[in-house]
Amino acid sequence: MVGKSVVFNSLTGAYVTVSNYPGTTVNVSRGKAKIDGEEFEIMDTPGMYSFMPITEEEQVAREILLKEKPEVILHMVDARNLERMLPLTLQLIEAGLPVILDLNMMDELEKAGIEINVEQLGQELGIPVVATVATSGRGMEILRKRLVEYVRSQSCTVQI
Repeated sequence: MVGKSVVFNSLTGAYVTVSNYPGTTVNVSRGKAKIDGEEFEIMDTPGMYSFMPITEEEQVAREILLKEKPEVILHMVDARNLERMLPLTLQLIEAGLPVILDLNMMDELEKAGIEINVEQLGQELGIPVVATVATSGRGMEILRKRLVEYVRSQSCTVQI
């Protein structure tokens, strides 16, 4: 678990529609968020571990990325498993997709005595990186700020 649904619900509140992706049994949630006076469409797609899909869920998520062309992709990862999750981040960047990396579950990482220099990671990747604890709301305001900064002046679609 990475916490995608917790972040999705935090961003959208009660404005959520869940439907099957056409031709599949895979659920995709869509909602609206108002952040700093701007309205965003937010999608919660199935999780992926690679841009080269294996499962039907991964195929749907990849198809949404390529066909719907979201203004920004919020790639949420479990900060404790960064080594396992970072390859997809790199694949998204290499594909030229607009990415914000969310290192979620930072409290668990800190309990293990591990630190990540979020600013340095962002500089090395060349993308915005935020640290959150979705269950407590820690870092969510920074996440909202980064989303608005990334897509300022546009109505957009954000994929989680």
